[in-house]
Amino acid sequence: MQLTNRSKVVSHKEQSFAEKIYFPAIVKGMAVTFSHLFKKRPTIMYPEQHREFAPIYRGEHVLKRDDNGAERCTSCGMCAVACPAEAITMESAERKKGEEHLYREEKYAAKYEINMLRCIFCGLCEEACPKEAIFLTDKIVDADYEREGFIFGKDKLVEKMDRRIDVTKRQTPEVLEFKKQPGLKHNALYNKTELDRGKKH
Repeated sequence: MQLTNRSKVVSHKEQSFAEKIYFPAIVKGMAVTFSHLFKKRPTIMYPEQHREFAPIYRGEHVLKRDDNGAERCTSCGMCAVACPAEAITMESAERKKGEEHLYREEKYAAKYEINMLRCIFCGLCEEACPKEAIFLTDKIVDADYEREGFIFGKDKLVEKMDRRIDVTKRQTPEVLEFKKQPGLKHNALYNKTELDRGKKH
C-alpha cells in the first residue's frame, strides 16, 4: 500500500578505482591536518596560562559577611527553593545571646551545604537571596578524586575576613543604590553600644 506520492531516488553509482582504495580521501584529510600546523594554536597551556574570564563569570559560591564580620545568611531557604538542581541544603538555628557579632539576624544557617556535582551554576540562588548573602565568584571549583569532596559546607563557603571577595560587579545598580539609603535595617551593622542602650530603654 502506497502511503504518499513522493518517491526517493537511490543512487547506485559505481565507485571509481581511486574511490575504492581511499587514497585521494586520505591525502585530502592529511592536507587539512597539516594545514593546522601553521595556524595559531588555540590551546591554553593551563596552569601556566589562564584564559580571561568575563566579570560576571559564575564560578564557586561564597557566603558573604557584612563589614563587621557577621554572616548575612538568615537560612530563609529562598536559594534552595530557587535552585533548579536542588543542590542546596541547610539547617536553621536560633541565635543565642552574645552571638550578635556572629550572625546578623535572630535566625542563621547552622548548616549550609552545596553539592557542586549537582550545581549548574545558573546564578538563581544569588538572585533569590533577599539578604545578599550568597554570590557566585570567578573562582573555578577545585577538582577532587572523591564525591564527598564536592559537598561544600560553611567551612569552604563562608567568606574569610582577611580575604574579602568583591562582588560589586555582580550587583545591579538598583541594589547598590538601595544599600546607600540610611536608616534601613537591611543595611544596618551590629553595634553593641546601641544594642545595650536600647535594652536599658
